[in-house]
Amino acid sequence: MSEISKSFSPDLYEAIYLVDEEQDGMRLDQFCAIYLSSFSRQQIKQKIKVGQVQIFDRPYPHKASVKVYHREKVKIFTPRGELEDEYWRGEKLELELDPKTIFENDHYFIVAKPPYMTTHPTGKHLFNCVTVYYEHKYQQTIHSIHRLDRETSGIQLLGKNPRAAEKMGALFEQDKISKCYFLIAHKNKNLTFPLNAVERLGQIDDFIPRLFVHCFPPESFEGKTARTHFELLHENDNTIIALAFPVTGRQHQIRAHAAFHGFPLIGDKLYNGDPKVFMRFKDGVATKEDHDLMQLSRHALHAIAIHYECPFEKSVQFHRAELPRDLKEWIEKNFTQLDFEELDKKIEKVALKFLSTLKGA
Repeated sequence: MSEISKSFSPDLYEAIYLVDEEQDGMRLDQFCAIYLSSFSRQQIKQKIKVGQVQIFDRPYPHKASVKVYHREKVKIFTPRGELEDEYWRGEKLELELDPKTIFENDHYFIVAKPPYMTTHPTGKHLFNCVTVYYEHKYQQTIHSIHRLDRETSGIQLLGKNPRAAEKMGALFEQDKISKCYFLIAHKNKNLTFPLNAVERLGQIDDFIPRLFVHCFPPESFEGKTARTHFELLHENDNTIIALAFPVTGRQHQIRAHAAFHGFPLIGDKLYNGDPKVFMRFKDGVATKEDHDLMQLSRHALHAIAIHYECPFEKSVQFHRAELPRDLKEWIEKNFTQLDFEELDKKIEKVALKFLSTLKGA
């Protein structure tokens, strides 16, 4: 597949592709499907019909059945429109669209990513992205150093140049950056904290949904080694507020470990105990009971703090992100006696203690 160029802005995505030799004579809609894998066949045909797909040096709009030929150029563009709107209980959510810069130097910067913002463009999520936001703001290429799930909010590191991204990325790969996550979870059984989860994590072939990460015994040969340390901050009869310290960096690690140990995250559609709930939300047919079970429109997980030694300045860095609006509102509603100032002090104390302890573990 030959991509010539692509450009992103907050409102428009454009990409130009060269027709390869093996694609000679292919239908236009089939050609587009290669690059628009998250779009349905009907959505692709509609894009072609309204002129959002253009074959260079040919009049458009085209028909979906028109053929493309070797060395022709095809431009596909997508306006933002309603593509990335999010809905909860049938109503459109008011999304936070502006990340907050927490720290910046000549090499990289640290931002607080809002929920529903992706790290970089992928699938249908082409506009509400951290890299797109800062590339448009600074008019330069921005490099993602690590990734957060779209629904997960909080601390994200971005490189200003390839060298910075490589050096900071190496710290993540070597587990030399200690991370702390804030979470709210159901309490499905009596729990004892601190809690160390050491189950191996991995996926199972042909399991639906395929994204689901399973826990295996630590002595098993299935999955990959994983370790998460959990510290309790507050609890009531049905809910806990806690901090998670992932020593390793596996996909869905905190969410999978928490659910396995009896405290699935509030709003977690994938690890709530019934995978069919996730599929119903994915297909847009979630019931009132599904919404009631979730309580929040997204999983209650927030990357709240980070601790590491900067490879450029040789200094120890500790950075915090504020709690996001939606999680604060949920806590205010369900923990009416909780003092946010006291909670914030406890987060700072516990995070600093365990981030420095776990650094490089």
